[in-house]
Amino acid sequence: MTILPDASSLITIAQQTRASASKLALLPTDAKNQALEAVAQALELAKGTITQANIADCQAAAAEGIAKPLYKRLQLNEHKLRDAIAGVRDVRKLPDPVGQVQIHRELDTGLVLKRITCPLGVLGIIFEARPEAAIQIVSLAIKSGNGVILKGGKEAIRSCEAIVKAIKAGLSQTAVDSDAVQLLTTREETLELLKLDKYVDLIIPRGSNSFVQFVQDNTRIPVLGHADGICHLYIDEAADLAKAITVAVDAKIQYAAACNAIETLLIHQSIAKEFLPKIAAALQDVNVELKGDERTLEILPHISKATFTDWKTEYSDLILAIKIVDSIAEAIAHINEYGSRHTDAIITEDLTSVETFFGLVNAAGVFHNCSTRFADGFRYGFGAEVGISTQQMPPRGPVGLEGLVTYKYQMTGNGHIVATYTGANAKSFTHQDLESIQPENPPATSTVVN
Repeated sequence: MTILPDASSLITIAQQTRASASKLALLPTDAKNQALEAVAQALELAKGTITQANIADCQAAAAEGIAKPLYKRLQLNEHKLRDAIAGVRDVRKLPDPVGQVQIHRELDTGLVLKRITCPLGVLGIIFEARPEAAIQIVSLAIKSGNGVILKGGKEAIRSCEAIVKAIKAGLSQTAVDSDAVQLLTTREETLELLKLDKYVDLIIPRGSNSFVQFVQDNTRIPVLGHADGICHLYIDEAADLAKAITVAVDAKIQYAAACNAIETLLIHQSIAKEFLPKIAAALQDVNVELKGDERTLEILPHISKATFTDWKTEYSDLILAIKIVDSIAEAIAHINEYGSRHTDAIITEDLTSVETFFGLVNAAGVFHNCSTRFADGFRYGFGAEVGISTQQMPPRGPVGLEGLVTYKYQMTGNGHIVATYTGANAKSFTHQDLESIQPENPPATSTVVN
């Protein structure tokens, strides 16, 4: 376990990570892909150790009375671990996001401008429970040429240590310096990490609303992430009710602790009498506790009454709030008022309603006739994700490789000076876009971090 006696020790680790990240940024695609395969193999060899470490974490957390949703996120069973390792190999198959030419433009004869993608530098990832997140994050960091400092929650210490140990063992046989991946384990280290704006380029917190807010309030480093996951499913008057039941059940129970599970079900008043008894029976059959507004209680008098607080609560459990609305406009207004801008869905066969919903709901994900549980980097084909961003500016939604690179402008001339293009006899720019060929292995000169 990494124990840092003072802030200077953490600065040393951050400096080492940055130095290793600079070397990683220069590596061609093949070298990064070889490192990812080595990591996947090392994790497979360490499956038993990782699983045992997670069992110990879960036992300790249960003894301390950990909340049920957090406990479910903490569990790393064989299935989850297998999927996480598969995700590493999926990232390996993805195009390299570094060294991509976004602009290739002649400003004048012999004066050429390029805008080329490059790594951010060093990522600071702070997450609660969910130890498999460490695997996802490291794979994306390596492929995007970034160093990463991980800080897992105290409840997942043993799991994270076992995972990072295996990752470092795998990297030790590759061109990627293992110091590009670091693990912190104490709350004090979290506070110090947030002060390292000289060495860390982006902080990504993954946790509760209060936790994300704490991070945002205590650092000058840019923060990317989301707080609540209050997702909605609206059943329109033109919905296929059988389809609506199937999707609603999946969106609530497939993994109730996930941030993309629905917390509120909105139902158009014209179908409420027919639909509510059917959906209530389907949900109660799988042990979902229902809460309803007054109009819902008139149809389902046996369920609990929903209060104002329920509309803005992320249960992360088998609990669902239900509200009857008079129109799609009212549904959208409710979503925009109480939602967390994560993912919201509509069930309808009316394409005009779909266009309205997609156009007016303010969320990173807007879905039609499918479960909100699809809002995931792995399912989107990103290989994995470092987190989900609900901010208005990009990157937005599940953040994969494209969210972990920035770009720089490169200009090449032949003694060109600005004075030639100013004054009474100023020469004109040509501003002619040139054809760009994206390299399979981006050259080292295009990937250097600042």
